[in-house]
Amino acid sequence: MSVLAAIRPDSVNLPLFLHVLGAMLLVGALFAVGLLTVFGWRRPEHAPALTRFGLRTLLWGVLPSYVLMRVGAQWTEAEQNYPDDYDAAWLGIGYVTADAGALLILISLVLSAIGLRRPRDGDGTVRFGRIVGVISIVLLAAYLVAVWAMTAKPS
Repeated sequence: MSVLAAIRPDSVNLPLFLHVLGAMLLVGALFAVGLLTVFGWRRPEHAPALTRFGLRTLLWGVLPSYVLMRVGAQWTEAEQNYPDDYDAAWLGIGYVTADAGALLILISLVLSAIGLRRPRDGDGTVRFGRIVGVISIVLLAAYLVAVWAMTAKPS
């Protein structure tokens, strides 16, 4: 057990676990979406199927894990009882990436819904999938910075 874990109140353990679990699932799901769309670029004959799978992964993987990560983060902060003037850089980085990420995830979900409703010819699906793939790679990079900030705790 580390020293920080020894001085952390027990009431923080569950919300912190949920926050970290949601963050790990979010990074993994975004990686999967990005990987599937990039594979679709590299293999045009399989692009429609890979893109549809990537867009469904966005809906069933990214959205629930984002909600779990965000709820866990708010719950953890509420249990920590930080003073009102507490302004840590790592906490600010987490809020900025989470809030900007919510907007980009929402845009991706709308584009996914449009892409999945296109006819099965695959051309529209692939076009929207490429946009969603780029957004997911950008989000993945931003969330990896947030993971670094949460672990390194720069001041």
